[in-house]
Amino acid sequence: MSSSIQIRAATLRDAKAIAQIHAAAVQAAYKGLVPDEHLKSVPLEKRVAYWREAIEYCEPQVKVAIENDKIVGFVGFDRSRDAKTRPTTGEIWAIYIAPNHWNKGVGAVLWNAAREGLHEEGCTNVTSWVPLRNERALKFHETAGFEREDESAKTAIIGGMKIEEIRFKRSLISTGR
Repeated sequence: MSSSIQIRAATLRDAKAIAQIHAAAVQAAYKGLVPDEHLKSVPLEKRVAYWREAIEYCEPQVKVAIENDKIVGFVGFDRSRDAKTRPTTGEIWAIYIAPNHWNKGVGAVLWNAAREGLHEEGCTNVTSWVPLRNERALKFHETAGFEREDESAKTAIIGGMKIEEIRFKRSLISTGR
């Protein structure tokens, strides 16, 4: 199915669709793990404002996945935000797919777009912070060749809830081909 997916840089007009996918994916991924009131605690307008600013200032760079003229997922990536990381370390800041497009290859296409973008920026490694309770995200990163950095575990506050996260890392340098 991923062959019908197109990738392009996000535009300001995409901010609302990105925010809606972000909200829907978070709510679906954490249903039953996090109380519903916490899942819905970020107003859509606040998410739209965040993504408009990210797109306008390219922090992070945002690419969207499109199928049949409709945005079905997005990825935000840039240099790592972690202290004391090399300037050649990139980070996947966010990668979300509309729940009705899960398991259809959209994530892999977005990951490839981010990998190419980070490589063009001179990055040789990439990291991603993944909530430990999000089994789908953990599996996705492992399938994409990321490895857990067990010593990196930390607690983040998301929607007023404490969520344990772990950093995943992988090389962007191709090994033969």
